[in-house]
Amino acid sequence: MKSSFPVACLVLCAVLLPAAAGGATAPATPGTTKTEKEYMPYKITRGDRLTISVLGEPDLRVGGIRVEAIGTVILPLVKDVRLVGLTIAEAQDTIARAYREGRFLRDPQVTVTVEEYAPRTVLVSGKVNIQGRQEIPPDTKFTITDLIGKAGGFTETARSKEVKVTRTMPDGTLKVFTLDVESAMKGRSSASARDAGFVLEPDDIIYVPEKII
Repeated sequence: MKSSFPVACLVLCAVLLPAAAGGATAPATPGTTKTEKEYMPYKITRGDRLTISVLGEPDLRVGGIRVEAIGTVILPLVKDVRLVGLTIAEAQDTIARAYREGRFLRDPQVTVTVEEYAPRTVLVSGKVNIQGRQEIPPDTKFTITDLIGKAGGFTETARSKEVKVTRTMPDGTLKVFTLDVESAMKGRSSASARDAGFVLEPDDIIYVPEKII
């Protein structure tokens, strides 16, 4: 009588292999980790050095022009044009509109190139472990929670539910945002999407007040 052991082994393997395959965990797909930073179109900031040209108008080309502290550049014919806080595409549209509205050109095709990037920093003070200026990347979103991480976190006496961010708006006015950063960093349900993902911009001033005891 022939042994049935080989047959039994084959049957057992046929049962176990599909189950093992079904329970296997697929490897993580590269490029989907939470640590990746989201791309953000570059926005022109004070001190950037630009080259601006208009197709077919060589006399209107300016090279190496600095964005002034007030956020403007001086261009032929149209004089001051405010570019700070604009993306490259928005800056090109703004300059083209200035030439159209001034009746200098009917349909100008403007090209703006950043020749040299100015240092992009924010200033953080108050109840954080590392005060002072922090650099922010030019082409990725840098949020308030990213900043607090770079600043070594809050001190024990920080009033982290009322962090103040002061920003100079494109029209030159100041706007103050109050953010509940503590709830955002701890993943509380009370945290708003705005507070958790608040994106900082160059020259923002961040102040972390002290708890009232």
